[in-house]
Amino acid sequence: MILEQTFLIMAALVVVALVFDFMNGFHDAANSVALMVSTRLLTPQAAVAWAAFFNFIAFLFFGLHVANTVGSGIVSPAIIDNAVIFGALCGAIAWNIITWWFGIPSSSSHALVGGLVGAALAKAGWEAIIAKGLIKTSAAILLSPLMGLLMALAMSIGLLWLLEKSLPHQTERRFNRLQFISSSLYSLGHGGNDAQKTMGIIAVLLYANGYMQGGFAVPFWVVLSCQFAMAFGTLFGGWRIVKTMGMGITRIRPTGAFCAQTSGAATLLLATSMGIPVSTTHTITGAIVGVGLSRRLSAVRWGLAARIVWAWVLTIPAAGLIAAFCWYLASKFMH
Repeated sequence: MILEQTFLIMAALVVVALVFDFMNGFHDAANSVALMVSTRLLTPQAAVAWAAFFNFIAFLFFGLHVANTVGSGIVSPAIIDNAVIFGALCGAIAWNIITWWFGIPSSSSHALVGGLVGAALAKAGWEAIIAKGLIKTSAAILLSPLMGLLMALAMSIGLLWLLEKSLPHQTERRFNRLQFISSSLYSLGHGGNDAQKTMGIIAVLLYANGYMQGGFAVPFWVVLSCQFAMAFGTLFGGWRIVKTMGMGITRIRPTGAFCAQTSGAATLLLATSMGIPVSTTHTITGAIVGVGLSRRLSAVRWGLAARIVWAWVLTIPAAGLIAAFCWYLASKFMH
C-alpha cells in the first residue's frame, strides 16, 4: 500500500513537471516568435508552429549536459525526495504565472533553479547545495544577456557599415528571408536548453524513488516527453510577453531581428554544449537591447528594460521562497 502510494505521488509529480515544461514553452514562446511577428515575417499562428517544430526536434542535435547539471549538479541528489521536487515545481510554476500575468519576460529556467535550491535549503540547509553548479548557473544570469547584447551590437554595426549603400527595401526583404534561418536556430537552442531542465528534474525524481539502475541518467522516454510538452506549450504562445519582447523594448526591423536571433542562438548553443542552464529570455532580451544600442542610446526604452532586469534579480529568491513554503507543506504528507 505504501509503495503504491509513493508511486502515485511520483507519477503525479512527473505530470506536474510536464505541466511546467508546457508552461515553459507557453511562457517563452515569445522569445522564439516575437521578432518574426513584429517584423511581419509570419502570422502569429504560423510563427508559433515554426518555433514549436524546432523546439521539438532539438533533442536530435544536443547531448544531455544541461539535464545532468540540473538533475545532479546544483543540488545533491542524495537529499532529493518527492516533497523537494513538489516544492521546486510549485515555486517555478507560481513565479511563471505571476510574471506572465504582468507581461514581464522572466526566466523559467532560473525560476526552476530557484525553486530547486529553495526547497533543498528548506530541507537540508547549505550542505545540500553544490556550490560549483550554482555559481556556474548564477554567473550565466549576467553573462548570457551580456554575450547576446555584445554579439548583436557588433553584428548590427557591422551590417550597417556593409549595407550602407544598399537599397533599404531590398535589404529588408533579404533579411526577412534570412530570419527563417536565424529563428530556427534560436528555436533549436531554446528547445535544446530549456526542455533539458525539466528532463533533469524528472530524472532525479526517478533516481530518488529507486527507479533508476546504474546511477543517474536520463531515460529516452523522459527526453521525448519533455520535448513534446515544450513544443506543445509553444504552440499556445504567451502573447502578453510577445508584445513586450517584439515591440516594447526597441523598434525592430528585419536586419535587427536577424542579428538578435543569430546572437541569441549562438549564445544558447554554446551554453547548451557546456551544460550550462541559461535563460532564453535573458539572452534574447540582451540581444534586442544590443540591436537598439547600435542605433542610439535613446532607441532603447530603458524604463521597461529596468523592469525586466528587476524581474531577473527577483526570480531565484522569489521562486525559492515559494518553493520552501510548498516543501514545508508537502513534507507533512509526502514521503
